[in-house]
Amino acid sequence: MSMKKLFFISTICVALLFGSCASEFNAVYKSTDTNYRYEYAKECFFKGKYTRAITLLNDLIVVQKGTENAQESLYMLAMAQYKSGDYESAAQAFKRYVQSYPKGKYAELASYYVGESLFMCTPEPRLDQSQTVSAIASFQEFLDLFPDAKLKNSAQNRLFELQDKLVKKELYSAQLYYDLGPYFGNCTSGGNNYEACIITAENALKDYPYSSLRENFAVLVMKSKFELAEQSVEEKRLERYQDAEDECYGFINEYPDSKQRPLAEKFIKKCKEVTKTGESNS
Repeated sequence: MSMKKLFFISTICVALLFGSCASEFNAVYKSTDTNYRYEYAKECFFKGKYTRAITLLNDLIVVQKGTENAQESLYMLAMAQYKSGDYESAAQAFKRYVQSYPKGKYAELASYYVGESLFMCTPEPRLDQSQTVSAIASFQEFLDLFPDAKLKNSAQNRLFELQDKLVKKELYSAQLYYDLGPYFGNCTSGGNNYEACIITAENALKDYPYSSLRENFAVLVMKSKFELAEQSVEEKRLERYQDAEDECYGFINEYPDSKQRPLAEKFIKKCKEVTKTGESNS
């Protein structure tokens, strides 16, 4: 038999197989036998045919409301949506399960997967982090409801990852203010970018005291205070250089082995020159 004929026969067989499967699914979908549709949906779910399972389960959770299969159908729907990558729908379905069956068979897992689904929706740190905040709240609620859960460590690790996103978001914001520097076009409410950088970085240091990026924020505060002093009007100049000098000493005390120590020492030298001149003139 030639390769061309063999390919043609194989193509026909595959087409017939898919046609048969589609025909079978359509028959199940149109069936009025709820139990038959439920068992077929379970079979699809466990075989990884999530699109078919979702199609059937969306109807079954309504039809089966109040029956013993209702909560399993809702949980399977949520998990099928999660496994197929529809994380937003999954989060809503898992929430619905937790609200409908707070003591249900799958309540612990559903509560965890609310956070996990939201986690999968979170964007990279430069973008809006509303989803990240929601995911943190969901994982925290899971830990409050199920303090001894098997997935406790996984939830805690997710919380650390999500918090890192928030920290990086603040770092990007602080860095942007610093990079804008003397540009005043974005300062519609007074102040300047160096002050905004200092406020953003200092707030992050308070909110995330154990972050691995703590030194990065401290560097931005130190550099911004020095630049603020450099560009100050005469009446604020001496005070701001003194503040910048204190900040540099504080930085060296906290990070004695930092790669930025030479920069801190350079700033201190300049600050001392200015403050010494200022004090002698007064």
